[in-house]
Amino acid sequence: MNEQELILGLRNGDETAFKYLVDTYQDRVFNTAIGIVQNAEDAEDVAQEVFIQVYRSIHHFKGESKLSTWLYRITTTRALDLLRSRKSKKRFGFMQRLTGEDNEPLYELADFNHPGVTLDRKENAAKLFKAIAQLPENQKTAFTLHKLEDLSYQEISQVMRTSVPAVESLMHRAKQNLRKILENKRDE
Repeated sequence: MNEQELILGLRNGDETAFKYLVDTYQDRVFNTAIGIVQNAEDAEDVAQEVFIQVYRSIHHFKGESKLSTWLYRITTTRALDLLRSRKSKKRFGFMQRLTGEDNEPLYELADFNHPGVTLDRKENAAKLFKAIAQLPENQKTAFTLHKLEDLSYQEISQVMRTSVPAVESLMHRAKQNLRKILENKRDE
């Protein structure tokens, strides 16, 4: 099934087209989400939300970019929204603890496991992913899409709706920031 047939099938509510979409893109959507949210359960929730959103809004897809680009855009938006809501809850929880109403943190970063990381490299990967989590949103998104999903700078620029030079700059700053974060961890 080519992309045009898939889009037409999705717009017509064809279950076979939707199943093909999920089968074809679920791993990429999940891996992108887990690279950002760094929790398998949350990444599964994000992936599910992405496919529900695609099903509900396929009629709004204009075809100005590839379907995969649109999926990556939805995935990064959903994943970043989840992180923002967590930060908001975390701040709220902190405020509650300050007033003495709550002794437990509202949110704790779970141990991170990425499906593409072998057991002997998990410790280093965990350090890297914790460092990635500290990057500003745009740098984290660009880095995740390039290094974990192997998207080109051109594809990332389409997903993030920015220029290729802007992506290059984000990647450069992300690498610099990661180097600083990891060096500081080594010194501790």
